[in-house]
Amino acid sequence: MALCAVLLCSMFGLLLGQGAEQVSIEDCCRDGQRRGNDNEDCASLPLISASTTCRIVQEQCCVKVLEDNMCTTGINVAKGQGLCDSLFTNTCETKTTKMCCDCCLLGKAAQGQGLRCDHHLAVGYQCGLVSRACCVDGSSGNQTAPMEQTELPNKDSTSNNGDNSVLSDECKGKCAHYCVENDTCACFKGYKLKPDGRSCEDINECLLGASNCRGGERCINTEGSFRCQREVSCGTGYELTDNNNCKDIDECEMGIHNCGSEFECQNTQGSFRCLPKVKCGAGFIQDALGNCIDINECVSQTGVCQRGQVCINTVGSYICQRNSANCGRGYHLNEEGRRCVDVDECKGPERVCAGHSCINLVGSYRCECEAGYIFNSISRVCEDVNECRHYPGRLCAHKCENTLGSYKCSCTTGFKLAGDGRNCDDLNECESNPCSQECANVYGSYQCYCRRGYQLSDIDGMTCEDIDECALPTGGHICSYRCHNTPGSFHCSCPVKGYTLAGNGRNCQDIDECLTGTHTCTENQSCFNVQGGFKCLSFDCPNNYRRVGETVARVERSDTIRCMKSCQPNDIACVLNPTHSVSHTFISLPTFREFTRPEEIVFLRTTVPAYTSYHLSSYDVKFEILEGNVENAFDIIKRVENGMYVGVVRQVKPLIGPVETVLKLSMRNLTTQGDSGQNIISVHVFVSEFWF
Repeated sequence: MALCAVLLCSMFGLLLGQGAEQVSIEDCCRDGQRRGNDNEDCASLPLISASTTCRIVQEQCCVKVLEDNMCTTGINVAKGQGLCDSLFTNTCETKTTKMCCDCCLLGKAAQGQGLRCDHHLAVGYQCGLVSRACCVDGSSGNQTAPMEQTELPNKDSTSNNGDNSVLSDECKGKCAHYCVENDTCACFKGYKLKPDGRSCEDINECLLGASNCRGGERCINTEGSFRCQREVSCGTGYELTDNNNCKDIDECEMGIHNCGSEFECQNTQGSFRCLPKVKCGAGFIQDALGNCIDINECVSQTGVCQRGQVCINTVGSYICQRNSANCGRGYHLNEEGRRCVDVDECKGPERVCAGHSCINLVGSYRCECEAGYIFNSISRVCEDVNECRHYPGRLCAHKCENTLGSYKCSCTTGFKLAGDGRNCDDLNECESNPCSQECANVYGSYQCYCRRGYQLSDIDGMTCEDIDECALPTGGHICSYRCHNTPGSFHCSCPVKGYTLAGNGRNCQDIDECLTGTHTCTENQSCFNVQGGFKCLSFDCPNNYRRVGETVARVERSDTIRCMKSCQPNDIACVLNPTHSVSHTFISLPTFREFTRPEEIVFLRTTVPAYTSYHLSSYDVKFEILEGNVENAFDIIKRVENGMYVGVVRQVKPLIGPVETVLKLSMRNLTTQGDSGQNIISVHVFVSEFWF
């Protein structure tokens, strides 16, 4: 015993000597209690010493104070409010508070019912202390103490009356669980004191191996305790008991079986059985549905009958019968029943050969089959011979079809069966006029043809349909004016007036009314032919100008009517007039289908050499359009041809007829000395309404 004391003192001194500072263990506990009263986190307190022992005492004393405060709060709630609903939240901080509140209500209830405060309920050590304290406190004064004066029961100290049921709190409420002598806090079972000396924390019995769980059970730590749980479930038909054992479920007693009304339930380990209420008699066996089924003793048993007897099953029993003579196939017993004789199958009521000749044999028979049949020795009947399959390609030229006892030939489409019944001849389909116009017979078929202007229908290949030449992609170029479709052909037409159809039947030719004399111009007018008609022209020269040449009845495209300046004597204004001549020319233009580039229509030729001088003065010619340029469809350019200046009038844009305009052109001669005069040319342009 002395040796143990020495060892303990040595270890205690060793623990205290771990730190450089010599701090007493009481100081460590008082620091933890102080910090617990300040509601600090006991798990992360600032250390006052490097000693591990001091840290443990400091943390445990802190936890004890917190838990004592929480338990005191719960007792005061129970005494002040009489219920613990406000503490229902399931958090770590309120578990202790609610436990002390509930246990205090338990003690008050025992006191109210006149029961002993020192009860022996297995409610836990701390709960029993709180319950007894509240019970004794209520019986002594039957008044609720102020919340700040409530004391937590102490494990070791007793009241002055020696009842040992009420423990005083010498620690003045700083302990989380309860207070022991010398101002020291302690924890309930399943908890340990934190280093602060007043707070308590849960002991993990599973981690420390302090549980009493059996093999196959898993330890689960709980607050202040632990519980054991089976690792494997009990399985179907069993249930887990309170002591963690598997117990068979009696389905019959609990009424959870599925046996019908005609069955009785019999419990088995982990399951149950359904036994029929009705019992079967001898010679029967009962199935799963309770039905009685006959037992075939002749099959299920051996040696039921004596030798020379045969077993015959009956309902619910069996009989043994003596063996009789058994004749083979093709034989039967004679009238005495003593020996087997041949059966004449050919004379029997059944037609064994079905229309063929029958020959009886000893114990059998044979059929003489007709042509096209063959005798089957197994089934003993005459079977049809499939000649088409046995002789492929040798019986018929085209198709072979088997029939009973024979075959027949047929031909494919376009052929007919020849006189020999095997070959096929070509069928002339054109004799039945299948085509709407022309038909040509070919080997095995026929071909329909259409006359010119028709085409074969894509639907049936026999009907000829008219070709609409006017609707073809090239139909717009078949006729120069209009195309008219007719059955099998077409024809062209021209405008009603001014045109006639050409010899090829497609183009339209203009009628020259001036040439044929069908115009209506007077003697003083000149006839000018235009596309699709004519124009009656009459021109008078301006004053001081005279006409060159005579008036003609018909004006050609290249004709020009010219008026030259002719001044009277002493007519200075006439002499100074720069216009030397006024000319008129005529042109008939079509409405162009496609206009891809400018069309040159009039040429104004001069006698002025290009790039030369005359009497030391350089000459030039200027061409311009003064009037009548409709839609700016015309322009005039200057170029050199054969060393001379030439003015070229071009049509640069298409005009949709009918259009009639007069282009007034100016041709001016220019020198370095100034303008030497101009000539006016009026070009009468007639654009026809149609184009060809």
